[in-house]
Amino acid sequence: MMKILLDGAVLMAYLACALFFLRFYLQSKDRLFALFSLAFTLMGVHNLLGALLAPTLDAERLHYLYVVRLMAYLLILGAIWDKNRAGRQAR
Repeated sequence: MMKILLDGAVLMAYLACALFFLRFYLQSKDRLFALFSLAFTLMGVHNLLGALLAPTLDAERLHYLYVVRLMAYLLILGAIWDKNRAGRQAR
């Protein structure tokens, strides 16, 4: 029961971060904030899938869930790279 409560709290925190970055994107129209919002949404989806599917999946297939988290981290790295690349062109 405690694991379900903690999974829900972590999911809520990921979605709160996603909404936080979405608000900044709507104010500034900066792609960095939109991509961060999408990345945190993906991490929330990973947490939700882990809570729902982990008990039913066997250990051999559980690692496929981490592809979603990998995509989120790659999205964050790509957003940072894009922001730094755009800064060099403006100079």
